[in-house]
Amino acid sequence: MNKKTKIYLGLFSLLLISIIYMESVKPKPINWFPSYVGKHKIPYGTYVLRSELENIFSTTKIDDVKIPPYLFLQDSTKQGTYVFIDDAINFGEDEFNKLLQFVRRGNDIFISTHGITIDTLNIETEGIFSTAIEQTPFFKLMNRNLSSKEFKFDREFQNTSFVKIDTASTIVLGKTGYVNQNEKRVAEGVNFLKQPYGKGNFYLHTFPEAFTNYFILKSSNNQYTASVLSYLDDSKPIFLDAYYKTGKSRITSPMHYLLSSKSLKWAYYIALIGILFFVIFEGKRKQRYIPIIIPLKNQTLAFTRTIANMYYEKSEHKNIAEHKISYLLEYIRTKLHVPTITINDQFYTYVVSRSSIDKEKVISLFNYIDQVHLKNTITKEELIKLNTLIEEFKNPI
Repeated sequence: MNKKTKIYLGLFSLLLISIIYMESVKPKPINWFPSYVGKHKIPYGTYVLRSELENIFSTTKIDDVKIPPYLFLQDSTKQGTYVFIDDAINFGEDEFNKLLQFVRRGNDIFISTHGITIDTLNIETEGIFSTAIEQTPFFKLMNRNLSSKEFKFDREFQNTSFVKIDTASTIVLGKTGYVNQNEKRVAEGVNFLKQPYGKGNFYLHTFPEAFTNYFILKSSNNQYTASVLSYLDDSKPIFLDAYYKTGKSRITSPMHYLLSSKSLKWAYYIALIGILFFVIFEGKRKQRYIPIIIPLKNQTLAFTRTIANMYYEKSEHKNIAEHKISYLLEYIRTKLHVPTITINDQFYTYVVSRSSIDKEKVISLFNYIDQVHLKNTITKEELIKLNTLIEEFKNPI
């Protein structure tokens, strides 16, 4: 290694060390991904909610459901409140029918998501918009026994409300909208309702951010979250959905675990850089020349032609015919999937149905095969005729 190369290598190493140092002292950026996972402590995780549920419902059994509702509700004896909180939830038809049966038996379902359309309950949502230049979203509960305060949210999000509801049976529990810089309402809509169904109820809510770490720990917003949760029946078990989540609740691969840790990530990068250096400076070819070995030719076709010529030159037409008949039967078994143990009318029907050959031609072919079987020897012309019939069978025009 000459002096110039050493200088370049030293400068590159110094640059690499500088980059590593700057990355190590740089503050970790905030992860605003909306995961809604109970184990995540990021702003839009639900770690605080999951931790406080045990205190809010101290006498209620709380289970995390990590399987699809369709499988969980196979047991028709389950009783309780099924809670779904996520950015978006899409139930399959069969799965939602299971949820309807669950509510019809006298249970409750609480769903908080930005948009949901349920034709069965005559419910539909859409976004709320206003023409104000400066606007702030507000949230308010309609129950006078709960806090009448209007709660605010200072992050961009998809604010939605229910625009199609069954007014005959639906109970409005909360509203949302926007106020301008003068605290005057410029848009408003229903964002929390109760819909009876059978012996139970659906609680539908369009602001899942209310259950995130960021919202609960912000000012006095936890009052709003607690008030919404107060509608859940604490006399029944609570089934907290952990399946329909935007984020992953667990590490799914070794590489994910490796890159999730800052120290391990940089150790991995340094190892890759070291391998790169090795390839550049030490990865030269050192083994002896490897000669090119030409693979042996496939002589199967030549061997087959040789054997065929031997049979033909010895005029063993009968032997050749028997081989061709055997290959024909094998073709029928493997390609047409028709057993050849018994050649009868049912056999002809199956062959005709699975090929494009007329039944008369099939019967004619096998009648001729029977004639060949009965003879001790056959002529060249008879062999050619047999071959022609077989080729017409395999390759019909």
